[in-house]
Amino acid sequence: MQTDVPALAFADQTVRVLRRFRQIFNAVKAHFQHVEKVSGIGGAPLWALSVIRDRPGTGVGELARTMDIHQSTASNLVKALLDRGFIAAERNASDKRTVRLDILPAGKALLRRAPGPLAGVLPGALASLDRKTLARLEKDLGSLIAALDADETAAAVPLAQLLSTAPARRRPPAKRAARTRAPT
Repeated sequence: MQTDVPALAFADQTVRVLRRFRQIFNAVKAHFQHVEKVSGIGGAPLWALSVIRDRPGTGVGELARTMDIHQSTASNLVKALLDRGFIAAERNASDKRTVRLDILPAGKALLRRAPGPLAGVLPGALASLDRKTLARLEKDLGSLIAALDADETAAAVPLAQLLSTAPARRRPPAKRAARTRAPT
C-alpha cells in the first residue's frame, strides 16, 4: 500500500491551522471569563461602559458605531448598564429620540477594578501586527469566510458576546435571511 505523502502533509497542516484557531479562541474566551470573574460583568458590557466613560454624552448610535455592533445590540447593552446603575441616560430636550449617556460612580469603580484590556485581547493583538501581516491576514481570512459561506451578519455580534459563558441572544432561525446551500 502506497501512502499519498502530499495528502498527508495537507491533512497535517489543516490540523495545525485548526489548532491555531483553537488557541486564539481559547485565549479570547479565557480573557473574557477572567474579566467576568473579577468584575462580575461580561466583556461586551464592560467594553461599552469604557466607551461611555471615554466619550461622555455619547449616544446609543455612536456607541454602536464605536463598538462596530448593531444598534439594537448597543441598546441592550445600555439597558443592562442602566439597570445595574453603572450609567445614566438623559433625553435630549429638543429631540426626545436621542439619549446622552454618562458613567456613574459605580461604573467608574467597576472599570477601576476590571482587568484589561477592556475591549478584549484580540483587538489589541491585531493592532500590534504590522500592516503587511494584517493585510495578509485579512485577505486570507476573507478566503476562509468565503469557503465557509459564512453569514455576514454574524460579524456585527461582539466577540465578547459570542464567547461569553452565558448563551448569546440570537434571532430565531426563521427570521434569518434565507440562504441556499448545497447539502453537506
